[in-house]
Amino acid sequence: MEIRDKKIEDIQIVEVDGRIDASTAATFGEAISALIDAGSDKLVLDLNGLEYISSAGLREFLKAAKTLKAKSGKFAVCGLKDYVREVFDMSGFDTIIPIHSCVDDAVAVFK
Repeated sequence: MEIRDKKIEDIQIVEVDGRIDASTAATFGEAISALIDAGSDKLVLDLNGLEYISSAGLREFLKAAKTLKAKSGKFAVCGLKDYVREVFDMSGFDTIIPIHSCVDDAVAVFK
């Protein structure tokens, strides 16, 4: 798994490549928590490079969503590949976390 982050104005964009599974979920969660703790309250996860996500990975997404909601922040994901989108849909995460087709669409909603 590889994580890269950048800012577009006051919106934190996090690009995730590879897999989020039992062996990488904690590292992913720590990276997202560090960004939130550093003051990022608008977070877009660009999952265009994400090939696989397990229940451990979904748990980290849920933790981030809850943390940001408690801080009146905003959270969205974008660029989901078919398999990852299917996991989000089947698990009900599509009703918890807004899903957009691309970074530009997600950023536009946050402005």
